[in-house]
Amino acid sequence: MRFSSQPRPAYSAILYFLSLVSVSLAADADKTTTSTACTASSTSGAFFDLRPDTALKLNPDGSKPAHSNGAPTVDYKARGYDYGSNFTLNICGAVVEPVEDVIGVDESKWQNVSAYYTSKGDVYSLGLQSGTLVSRGKELVLQYTGGSPCGKSTKRDEGLQERSSIHDGAAYRDPDYERESDMTATKTLGSQPAKETGEPKRRKSATIFFSCDRDPGAGTAQVSFIATDPDECSYVFKVKSQHACAGVEPHTPGSVGPGSVFLIIFAIAVLVYLLGGIFYQRTVANARGWKQLPNYSLWASVWSFICDFFAIATSSCARFLPNRRGYHYVSGSPSGRGRSNRDDENRLIDQYDEEWED
Repeated sequence: MRFSSQPRPAYSAILYFLSLVSVSLAADADKTTTSTACTASSTSGAFFDLRPDTALKLNPDGSKPAHSNGAPTVDYKARGYDYGSNFTLNICGAVVEPVEDVIGVDESKWQNVSAYYTSKGDVYSLGLQSGTLVSRGKELVLQYTGGSPCGKSTKRDEGLQERSSIHDGAAYRDPDYERESDMTATKTLGSQPAKETGEPKRRKSATIFFSCDRDPGAGTAQVSFIATDPDECSYVFKVKSQHACAGVEPHTPGSVGPGSVFLIIFAIAVLVYLLGGIFYQRTVANARGWKQLPNYSLWASVWSFICDFFAIATSSCARFLPNRRGYHYVSGSPSGRGRSNRDDENRLIDQYDEEWED
């Protein structure tokens, strides 16, 4: 028996089909990696959804939004204790109560402030709205950045202005001394590196750590202020919430779930088994017809067993069907007429026995 070195059409079709399936699976895998705001998935498979903890603004008529689902409608408050100011913030969203005159933040971004505090009548932002949750091991972290500036900047001509103010207050100003003083000041300023006069690069930020609250009677999330750095640029908070407990990621429309992945793998295995078996039986065993199927005798016996079982089941169920009119059992009737016929037959047999003995 000779085998051709040219690839068979069936073999090429199998390879083409498998390539299409691999491409479709890769596309489905890309769909499953789509992330949703205020949700996170850990490497161990745990899923976190903090969207129910986001405070929502009431409608103009005072009613709750249709999609609130029990979400809070007021901002979260955290006491500053020894810091001297209390904090107001929201989770994965801007604060519900609008803020104005935020120090160092453009007016167009006031509506995006997610955390702030008030000191001596001034509003300081701790960061703008963000829904990016990060799972680092057992910790769930949310960070707000782009708040108010940290500290003040030093202007370049601060020393020169001081010196000129001293000379302006003097009673006599010698032109030679004034020129010499200006030259000395210029040399001194030229030897020192120029400091930046623009807006400071560092801005206030807030880092929020979430912990799981398994108390069944717990209501809304509880926010606590932890600490800040000496420059008052980084603020740390801790939120205790029942929604910070690990759960199972729900199936989203347009994505492939575990059941769908299993069915796809099973379908690919069946197709490879059938197509590969047919290719082998046709090219190597020279089988034709139904015998081209792999393990034809096994599947034929299975089909015969199913047919026999169906016939037995239908015949057994037929006895429970109502009898047709005009027909009855010839013998074995439960009525008394059947018993009288048997008695007559026995009596007749006894009579014949007596006559035979006589």
